[in-house]
This record gives sequence, structure tokens and C-alpha cells, in this order.
Amino acid sequence: MSTIDRCEIIDLPRIQDPRGNLTFVESGKHIPFDLQRVYYLYDVPGGAERGGHAHKELQQLIIAISGSFDVILDDGCATKRFHLNRSYYGLYVCPMVWRELDNFSSGSVCMVLASIFYDESDYYRDYDEFLATVRSKP
Repeated sequence: MSTIDRCEIIDLPRIQDPRGNLTFVESGKHIPFDLQRVYYLYDVPGGAERGGHAHKELQQLIIAISGSFDVILDDGCATKRFHLNRSYYGLYVCPMVWRELDNFSSGSVCMVLASIFYDESDYYRDYDEFLATVRSKP
């Protein structure tokens, strides 16, 4: 199985109510990791791209809380594009997958749940270095 095949959409629980809907995420139950950090992207200018990196160990769940955007994943062998536009769908991204986010709609909010605290040493920020590492593994 390719690394990218482990990245998938997770259908999160939805409680529908005439007063407003509710979705929740429980660490270790709905996501395959213990939650350590949450951050979100907003006010992304039209045409801007985010991401442009990979992680050595970190796992993520990426959710379009509002609006929509695309996530392009690349494991060095295959590429997949996901269009996120529902607050009850999260994209699970495993380690050693390059990610880029683009095509942000106006007013979109991207929330990211992460498995570890911020650690710059966990990043690959150079695509060629990432590819060399991935392709050197059996």
C-alpha cells in the first residue's frame, strides 16, 4: 500500500438540530492519533497557497470549517487532490506526505488537528530533500 493510500476522508459525527448542527472529534476515536495541537487558517487571499511542506512524524486531520479549498497530497510516487467543503468531513494526512492547499473560497476557514506540538525539526520544507528521503527508503 502506498503511503498516500493511507490518507483518506473521515466522516465525522453529525448531530442535526433545527437550532443548528453540531460536529465533534474525539481523540483516538474519530482520529487515529492523540490530539496535541489545533490551529486554523483564515483570511487567505484569493490565489494564495498554503502548506508546501511534509512532516516526518506528525499526523493531521484537515477540516473545512467554512467555505472550501483543495488539498494536494504527494508521497513521492503518487499525487491526490481532495476538495474539502463540508465541516463534517476531515482529511486524514499521515506522515511523510507533501501537502499543498489552494483554491480557497472567500471566507473559508481551514482547521487542522495535529498529533504533536509544533516542532520545526519535524518539517521537510524543501521538496527535493523530501523526494530524496522518500525514494531512498525501501
